[in-house]
Amino acid sequence: MTAHATVCILTAMPEEAAPFLDRLEQPTTLANAPKHLQVVYGSLHGERIAVITTGIGLVAAASAATWAITTLAPQLILSAGSCGGLARDINVGDIAVSDSTSYGTADATEFGYVRGQVPGQPVQFAADGALVTAARDIAADNANWHVATILSGDTFVTERNVADTRNAFPAAIATDMESCAIAQVCTAFAKRFASVRSVSDLCGPAAGQEFSIGIERAAQNSCDAVLTLLQQLPALDRG
Repeated sequence: MTAHATVCILTAMPEEAAPFLDRLEQPTTLANAPKHLQVVYGSLHGERIAVITTGIGLVAAASAATWAITTLAPQLILSAGSCGGLARDINVGDIAVSDSTSYGTADATEFGYVRGQVPGQPVQFAADGALVTAARDIAADNANWHVATILSGDTFVTERNVADTRNAFPAAIATDMESCAIAQVCTAFAKRFASVRSVSDLCGPAAGQEFSIGIERAAQNSCDAVLTLLQQLPALDRG
């Protein structure tokens, strides 16, 4: 029998899942999960939580999100872990929360679509309004928190291509390889979603800024941010 979860937290790598697993009360590994997923459920702050390690990339993330929604029936899905910093005022270790996500490597502009838009899909996938409001309230008093568009794609953004990405998506704060795919699945199933990541590296580092931190530190920062936001959200529907 599969347990349901109020919140599913999706991370790409075991290192990103580890801080959540350390915090879970009465953690239980789901034995009948698909073999390519690690699914551990327990409780955090009174909510039933499932931490799912998906594997890296858009397809891995989308397939995990689909399985989670159809099997665990969550109210809220969060994409957590590390990301690359795009905004010029963002620093390594900062928190990036999506108010929307878009595909950074999608380009069908030749056929009249907006850069970042997959044909037949919206330009952006909006994040959960209550969570975004909570994140903006924190960001108003904490310069280490940023709330804006997070991009996802199957190509790493580096100094080689960061200028083009910044020009095409001037409002984007960060980039990863999973969040937008998860957001698209959540939109299709009418599920609440947001990405809450920590900057592990700067895609195009500015002078004087640290270039990167360990994945463990970024994962811990992301975990702390997720738990802070969950404590500020109204009680989720447990029905």
